[in-house]
Amino acid sequence: MFELEYLLLILGMGVVTYIPRWIPLVALVGRKLPRWMVEWLDLVPVAILASLLLPLLLVSEDSGRIELFRPELLAAVPTIIFALKIKSLSGTVVLGMLVFWLLGNLL
Repeated sequence: MFELEYLLLILGMGVVTYIPRWIPLVALVGRKLPRWMVEWLDLVPVAILASLLLPLLLVSEDSGRIELFRPELLAAVPTIIFALKIKSLSGTVVLGMLVFWLLGNLL
């Protein structure tokens, strides 16, 4: 009996995940979106990334308070500057890891 319930649960989760992705695809296929909407939609991934990263950079896990001198935030600043100037994904990752490691050993 449990196997059937698990199977139905997995299928249900698949359906509720698939439908919100399918509806806009079907509704917008063959239509030309206004330029302002395309530009707005281009910002969605950046907004999602920022909403995921900002709490990790600013909020302490122990106290739940905002801390401006966390090693994560201090490492992010030069990494972001490097990424904006050089535009190298691999270089940005290496620099970020190196700066974070150095700050971890110094602080």
